[in-house]
Amino acid sequence: MLEPLLNSKVKENVLIFLIAREEGYATEIARFFDVDLYGVQNQLDKLETGGILVSKKVGRTRLFTLNPKYALIDELKSLLQKALSFYPADIKENLLEKGIEVVLSGGSAVSIYSSEKYVSNE
Repeated sequence: MLEPLLNSKVKENVLIFLIAREEGYATEIARFFDVDLYGVQNQLDKLETGGILVSKKVGRTRLFTLNPKYALIDELKSLLQKALSFYPADIKENLLEKGIEVVLSGGSAVSIYSSEKYVSNE
């Protein structure tokens, strides 16, 4: 829908994902839309350089959100929400689903998420 305006379907995917979920990381966005991870990372970097997105490190992952200080943030949100309303129902439902994906790795993570039932010896 916004591809002609944004000149990139991947950029549209990134922005639609972030308006629907409020935050996301490159691998999550690439998996959701079944697109190339490098393309998503490239668009995230461009949008952050342009001041449209901001990111923060959470562990080894860069988590992106729309930049609340971006001068046209209200207009951008309005445009993206309108575009999202035209998406097919199944995609819209999956985007708006607020499921949490948890990935455990290492003994410490297991200890934390199992309420100390399993403790690492490391």
